[in-house]
Amino acid sequence: MTELGPVAWPPAPIKAERLVLRESEARDRAAFIELLASPEVHAYLGGPRSRGELEREMPGVPERWPGSFVVDLDGAMIGQILLRRATEHLRPAVVGKVDLGYLFLPQAWGLGYAAEACAAALDWLGGVLPGEPVVLATQAANVGSMRLAAKLGFTEVERFQAWDAEQWLGMRSPVVPSA
Repeated sequence: MTELGPVAWPPAPIKAERLVLRESEARDRAAFIELLASPEVHAYLGGPRSRGELEREMPGVPERWPGSFVVDLDGAMIGQILLRRATEHLRPAVVGKVDLGYLFLPQAWGLGYAAEACAAALDWLGGVLPGEPVVLATQAANVGSMRLAAKLGFTEVERFQAWDAEQWLGMRSPVVPSA
């Protein structure tokens, strides 16, 4: 995965109905550690990382790179949105496309925050890289992620086996502005 391309970074904070997408700050470090050490969050992602390892290795301002957004609710981080260009992937259909990823703290699940934040990130992407297709991969067993992908307009491209589980790959065709 690599940077998105010719995109000015960081953008101004992106305001959604209830959320703000912004660049990470030092105050987000504890929430990043909680997110990356959570067994619930990483149930379909190969398992959590060790809290001790994260405490030792996490920089003071974590995940500060183009395409990484903190999802902020009332001044506190509740999740992360990732937009990265896939330079390598198990599936040829993904290579060269922007890949959408997201992680949310369990207390933020089931409240529509992921859909709101992902939609805002995709709208932003459509403004800075118009016509760009976006891909999303998730374990087929991750029912919540599959529902979110459908809600966001992703359609199935293929299913494949990886990491000892069936994976689902979807693509969202670019929204072309009408003339």
